[in-house]
Amino acid sequence: MGTWQHLLLRGGLLLRGGGRIPAPLGRSRSLVCRRQLSGADSENLKQRRTQIMSRGLPKQKPIEVNLALALSANDSSKAIGLLDVDVYGPSIPKMMNLKGNPELSQNNLMRPLFNYGIACMSMGFLVEETAPVVWRGLMVMSAIEKLLRQVDWGQLDYLVVDMPPGTGDVQLSVSQNIPISGAVIVSTPQDIALMDAHKGAEMFRKVHVPVLGLVQNMSVFQCPKCKHKTHIFGADGAKKLAQTLDLDVLGEIPLYPSIRETSDTGQPVVFSQPESDEAKAYLRIAMEVVRRLPPPPE
Repeated sequence: MGTWQHLLLRGGLLLRGGGRIPAPLGRSRSLVCRRQLSGADSENLKQRRTQIMSRGLPKQKPIEVNLALALSANDSSKAIGLLDVDVYGPSIPKMMNLKGNPELSQNNLMRPLFNYGIACMSMGFLVEETAPVVWRGLMVMSAIEKLLRQVDWGQLDYLVVDMPPGTGDVQLSVSQNIPISGAVIVSTPQDIALMDAHKGAEMFRKVHVPVLGLVQNMSVFQCPKCKHKTHIFGADGAKKLAQTLDLDVLGEIPLYPSIRETSDTGQPVVFSQPESDEAKAYLRIAMEVVRRLPPPPE
């Protein structure tokens, strides 16, 4: 059996607040003088701030698998899990052609659904397909915690986590809750998309998650009749960003109608058309990702 190559992950952004506090109306302003700290005092203050900032943050607790945020290995002997943490717009059920509610184990844990040899879990299995999820941040983080901790994955070699685009609670919650082997940043070549990709890479670095590299999606369109190639979203955007971030480009995914068609019908191109150029592009990226993953702990 092959592996799931299609789903990649995107990053987020860790924000730090700051600014001045205005003086209350009708009162005189107070001036706060900052004294210059000695080296020892400065270090103690930094440690104190770190302790205060860490309060209330979840501790990273390993799931009983070798966890990886990456494409799964191109090896039929490996057990692969796929976790969809896009709470607001889960797409894994449709793309993996799966429906139904997860069964519960004897330990009251949800059992993932299987297709194409991949164990899958998604919020899409728990809500109606057309029902919007209208939740605030704390509810989203609680849902992510359940998807991470209350699923009976069994013995996996890799767990691939599909992140939503953008920056927010989902990315930060995942990064804080579980030890991550590596992240892959995916972007189209256009400048607007690359801005978010840059923020995603910086977010992972801030929370000490290794960034394995970038993937340029929708890199080129080839006319099926005349074979002329057109770079609709730009040519080398991801390559230029990778140079800026001192990262590697793991590969490029072309803009082919077959990728969209097979995803919409729940028959991913890697499985339905394994000899196609499109599938081979995913397979090459998968090998590059796995090659860069750190060895599993003994």
